[in-house]
Amino acid sequence: MTATLPADTILSVRDLKTWFVSKRATAKAVDGVTFDLKRGKTLAVVGESGSGKSVTSLSIMGLLAKPGRIAGGEVLFRDRAEQVHDLAQFAPKQFRAIRGREIAMIFQEPMTSLNPLYTVGDQIGEMIALHSDVGRQGARAKALEMLKHVEIPDAARRLDEYPHQMSGGMRQRVMIAMALSCNPSLLIADEPTTALDVTIQAQILDLLQRLQAQFGMSILFITHNLGVVAEVAHDVVVMYGGRVVEQAPVNALFAHQTHPYTKGLLACTPDATRDLGTDGARRALYSIPGSVPPITNLPPGCAFEPRCSMAVDACRTGLPPLIPAGPETFSRCIRSHEL
Repeated sequence: MTATLPADTILSVRDLKTWFVSKRATAKAVDGVTFDLKRGKTLAVVGESGSGKSVTSLSIMGLLAKPGRIAGGEVLFRDRAEQVHDLAQFAPKQFRAIRGREIAMIFQEPMTSLNPLYTVGDQIGEMIALHSDVGRQGARAKALEMLKHVEIPDAARRLDEYPHQMSGGMRQRVMIAMALSCNPSLLIADEPTTALDVTIQAQILDLLQRLQAQFGMSILFITHNLGVVAEVAHDVVVMYGGRVVEQAPVNALFAHQTHPYTKGLLACTPDATRDLGTDGARRALYSIPGSVPPITNLPPGCAFEPRCSMAVDACRTGLPPLIPAGPETFSRCIRSHEL
C-alpha cells in the first residue's frame, strides 16, 4: 500500500518506536512518538537530556548507532518529486541517496562534524559534488555562494581556511552552509546553538529564519530551551521519557501549558521580570525537582509522576493517553483541565 500525506505536510512521524536492545535490558528511547511537520514551517521538539528528542532525529536520518533500531511505526517523508517514502523501512544505501540532498542535519558542536584536515571549501564542495552533476570548479563556486548566503565575511578567503581557524559561531555557519548546499526540503537542527554564547545564538537563530524564508525549507528544531522555541517555532512537541507529553501551536503553548512538565520547563526559563521578588531582589531560578528516570526503568504509569506535585494514584497505575486539551493542543495528563 502506497503511503500518503496531507498536501501541506512534509514529514509525518507515526507511533515511532526506537529501542536499544542488549542482553541486559531494553531501552525504549522513543516509545510511540507521533507528530507532523508542515511545509515551510518549524516544529520544535523540546525536552531535557534523556527525553528521546535527539534519538527521534537520528531515527529520521537513519543515523542510529548499534544496538539502536526502529522497532515500530512510520516516518513518512515527501521528497522534491512529491513521492512519499517511509524512512523507517529504508536501507542504508537508500538513506545515502537522500541524506544531504533531500534531508540535511546540523549538530550542536560543528567540530565533531567538520573534518580538521580539510578546508571548509573542500568539505562543502564535496557535499555538492556528491549530490550534483558539477565539476570541481563548479562545486567550489557553489561553496563560495553558500558561505555568502550564511553571511560569513570575506567568504573567498574563508573558503581555504580550516575549521580550527574559525570561531564556534563561524563553524556553525559553515555547517549550515554545508547542510543547505543541495537545497534540502527538510533541515533537522539538533541543539544548533547550545555550545554558543548568547549573542552568537541570536545571530544563528536569525540566520536560520532568514534562510528558511529564502529557501522555503521546513525545519525540525531539537532543543531543551523553551526560550529559543519562542523565537523560531510555529508548533511545539514536548517529550519526556521517550514519549510526547504535550503538543500545541507555539502561541497556545506559551499562553497556557496543559502538562505539569511543560509548565515546569517554562518556569526554568530565565525571565528578567518574573525572576524579581516583591522587594526587587533577584530570586533563585526555579528547577524541576528530581531528575529524568533511566529509560530502562520508567515508572509503570506517567513517567513524570515521581517529579510531579499534581500526581494522584491514577497517575501511577496506567500510562495516560495523549488527549485533546484545546484547539490543536494535546496533553498526556489526566489533570490537564485543572492547569
